[in-house]
Amino acid sequence: MKVLFEVTVLGRYIHLPVKVGAQPLRLRLIYMGKVVREFEVELAYEEPDFWVFSDVNTYRGKRIFVEAEDSNFPCDIMDHIIQSDYLDDRLYPNLYREPYRPQFHFTSRRGWINDPNGLVYYEGEYHLFYQHNPYGCKWGNMHWGHAVATDLLHWKELGEALEPDEMGTIWSGSAVVDWKNTAGFQTGDKPPLVLIYTSAGDTSSLSRGKPFTISIAYSNDSGRTWTKYEGNPVLPNIVGQNRDPKVFWHEPSQRWVMALYLDKNDYGLFSSLNLKEWEELCRITIPGASECPDMFELPVDGDRWNSKWVFWVADGRYVLGSFNGERFKQETETRRLYWGDSYAAQTWNNIPPEDGRRIQMAWLKTKNGAPNMPFSQQMTFPCVLTLRKTGDGLRLFGEPVKEIQKLHNRRLVKENFYLSGKMDLTKGLSSDLLDIRGEFRIETGS
Repeated sequence: MKVLFEVTVLGRYIHLPVKVGAQPLRLRLIYMGKVVREFEVELAYEEPDFWVFSDVNTYRGKRIFVEAEDSNFPCDIMDHIIQSDYLDDRLYPNLYREPYRPQFHFTSRRGWINDPNGLVYYEGEYHLFYQHNPYGCKWGNMHWGHAVATDLLHWKELGEALEPDEMGTIWSGSAVVDWKNTAGFQTGDKPPLVLIYTSAGDTSSLSRGKPFTISIAYSNDSGRTWTKYEGNPVLPNIVGQNRDPKVFWHEPSQRWVMALYLDKNDYGLFSSLNLKEWEELCRITIPGASECPDMFELPVDGDRWNSKWVFWVADGRYVLGSFNGERFKQETETRRLYWGDSYAAQTWNNIPPEDGRRIQMAWLKTKNGAPNMPFSQQMTFPCVLTLRKTGDGLRLFGEPVKEIQKLHNRRLVKENFYLSGKMDLTKGLSSDLLDIRGEFRIETGS
């Protein structure tokens, strides 16, 4: 059953009431006979648990149709949808100040987030894109959300950068600055930003029967608006649900290189001169691994004349090796930097040479989210990766970025003491927000 409503768009946002656990309702926004937006939402017809929103500023002053599919909604849907130009306190009380809102770790205003995507630095801003369901606190409706920061600490959300289309929902990928305008997207004096993402076919009714492919989109206004390339996909399906392209510029070969998850424990490397046409270079197998590759070069103990390539996978495992622009040669066994709930980490592209850090962020998985909150999941605090010699060989290290010191107010230091179950380390502490660092030497303790 489908129900159609005609609406004149009068404000920037359409606000939708959500009741957690309600029967999901599929809504479509239709403009000039074409479905321009499709999503599922647990729409409330009584008192909502919270509100979500859809930015429809593109259609301001125009007539659109709202189509509800498979609707058993007990009353007029449009009576429960509000239009406005703002996210005001009547619908969004305590925005960013909710009781369980993380204070150090990025969370979205509304909805679910998971993998960080498209990490790139450009014109003084760190760009963070992320897997996002803007319409509820469960995984689904995969978009790319977008936020920027100048200091890796204080993030400003810019809204949805990529929305699902007939090729699929928008799964993980990366971003680059096309300094040489290899793709030909540049329209002004500044190089464009280009997103490389997974078009996840057959994950929505609009993309039913479509495969997983790789697509691109570009921006000529510092990432504020995005245009999907009309020639998408740029890489057709190779096998299974191949996904999660991480792209970087390889200066020695003067080509773009893409690390791509293929299937099972297999990954592929591909190269391109223009971000639009790709050829396969080689394949890499990492037992027990899957999803979300990253690949980057790191100096050993800070020595730029002695470096290794790191091939990274979703669960925090990595291998070290060499890369000549054609083949990655693995030189170590699989190792692991993170354990637990850090997943799908990615490093920033285009960090200025004078900075030189390899900065990484991951999805910090929380099993049940925050109770009764209008958001779910968070990102890890950004960290810096270094490669160092140890007694056990070369190892990756990760430490919080130095910018965290800007948040510090007072230090309490305790040192040269034995730690026992009876010791109260909170004595003298009064803050709700703590950055705790410790060094331990295990003696007789187990």
